[in-house]
Amino acid sequence: MIVKVIFAKYLRNIRMLTRRLLRVKAFKVLFSNMAQESPSIDNMKKELRFSCEKTQELYWFLLSICKPIVSVARERIEAGKRKYKATQEEKNPNYRFVNNSFVELLSQDEKMNKFCQKRGLVWIDYDYVVKRIFRSIAESDYYKEYMASSESSFERDCDLFLDIFSNEFEDNEDLAGIIEERSIYWLDDITFVLDGIIRNIGIMRSTHQNVSLVQNEEDIQYALKLLEESFLRYQEYSDLIGENIVNWDIDRLVSTDRTIIIMGITEAVVFETIPIKVTINEYVEISKYFGTPNSRIFVNGILDSIILKKLNEGEIVKKGRGLQDNKRNN
Repeated sequence: MIVKVIFAKYLRNIRMLTRRLLRVKAFKVLFSNMAQESPSIDNMKKELRFSCEKTQELYWFLLSICKPIVSVARERIEAGKRKYKATQEEKNPNYRFVNNSFVELLSQDEKMNKFCQKRGLVWIDYDYVVKRIFRSIAESDYYKEYMASSESSFERDCDLFLDIFSNEFEDNEDLAGIIEERSIYWLDDITFVLDGIIRNIGIMRSTHQNVSLVQNEEDIQYALKLLEESFLRYQEYSDLIGENIVNWDIDRLVSTDRTIIIMGITEAVVFETIPIKVTINEYVEISKYFGTPNSRIFVNGILDSIILKKLNEGEIVKKGRGLQDNKRNN
């Protein structure tokens, strides 16, 4: 029962993160295409779906590095044992890391292995990077503590890789070079994917089962619908924004802010089960990264004003538990 509760809470958290990433992806596709002379919604939807597939690829690619890292450790042990004048430590090596049960779980996952093989997501060409990462791991305090610990459990083995993914991959120049080389789509996803891996290892720790990045067809359909509806309503909501800007020319509006606001209005109107507060907060958050220093204040104010009017006019209706009464006090 405890595991089920943890898993349900985990799914809610990762769903929120996944939806945020999908909003960003939809925003990028819409923003870049609306600058073209004759944007095609069909092409935009293909581009968005492809971008989502690349995120899943990056997830499995990064997670699949665990086995090569262990292989490097095993090769070092074997090389040490073959030395003519091996030390006592080399003659009697510590196999704790190479026998890590978390890595064994990943190695036995046929779905993951087939996916990686089919798409060429292998580390054989990046052996030098794997060796550097292991060297950094071996020099860390968390690794030394793990190797010296008397505790032997699947949970402890998972904790080690929580430390590895938390400490070795963020801002890793070698890894950044590989990602940039393999796919431009991966560059913006690295932080989200690493966070997803860390969260997933946490749930694997409890369930002893490998977990995919939660990005199912329902999530993809949400993103595609958000993109299409925002495209269809672009001019209408652009004019609406202009009507709600006091002493400001719509042509002077930052184009990123306009696209973000249009998507926020669209989500509030079209998706009946997403709370208004969530929608506004999410698009304000996106504006922090893609707008100007003042964008978050501007986006929050305009979204709040327009959505409130549409709520009071009955154009926005929310369904579901706790969502029926969304009208806000002036």
